[in-house]
Amino acid sequence: MLINNIKKNKFIRNTYFLLKVVRDSFNFKPVLFVQKFLWYFKQLRDYKKLKINEKFKTIEYYPCLFDNLKYTPVEPTYFFQDSWAAKHIFELKPAHHYDIGSSVKTMGILSQFVPITMVDIRPIDLELPNLFFKEGSILELPFDDNSIDSMSCLCVIEHIGLGRYGDPLDPFGSEKAIKELTRVLKKGGIFLISVPVDRENKIYFNAHRAFTRNYLLELFCDFEILEEKYIYGNKIYNEYDPFKGFGTGLYKLKKGEN
Repeated sequence: MLINNIKKNKFIRNTYFLLKVVRDSFNFKPVLFVQKFLWYFKQLRDYKKLKINEKFKTIEYYPCLFDNLKYTPVEPTYFFQDSWAAKHIFELKPAHHYDIGSSVKTMGILSQFVPITMVDIRPIDLELPNLFFKEGSILELPFDDNSIDSMSCLCVIEHIGLGRYGDPLDPFGSEKAIKELTRVLKKGGIFLISVPVDRENKIYFNAHRAFTRNYLLELFCDFEILEEKYIYGNKIYNEYDPFKGFGTGLYKLKKGEN
């Protein structure tokens, strides 16, 4: 009950996140640091006592101090979101898929099955067969009207206009981004999108916005919902639940023919 009351208190929430940034920026723990290095050199000493592998005689220092965990660390939102998008792209098998600003790593993997063109304001300094790149803004996409059959934009539109990535401040950034995405998608085209959701429309400045289901679908009023999923905590659900608070909505949409 106490934790729920704290979560509902806006002043306490804002103070927590401000202090969290300070903590994360100065998160140096000298005792733990020493303990980890003692562990590292003990491991090195014990390794050197073992029978030598003649193929690997040279040893250089490269400490990895915080990977000996009892669990596999994974961020649930991107785990579920990217797996969900991959499933649908594999099922759709488009001749060419277009992605606007999503994870380069995910799109790089998917491009080995489906040709993919990525658009981002930040150039990619890597080359990979079947992965193509266009530098551009989600507010001014380098494509003609009604020109794309298959498109994705995963955890992107909520950031537009908040300055987090060096973009100009704009209270209507998300709405303008959706209008531009809608412009380039063909009638009957498929759009995979994910955004933060919450019990009310909110700005978590300067991280992202969160949308109610009703408002988001209002912005996509000319689209048919083919599928929707919701990530709350470490689970994925079939339905939006405002009482669960902050989460991530995953939507497979089809642009109307009219």
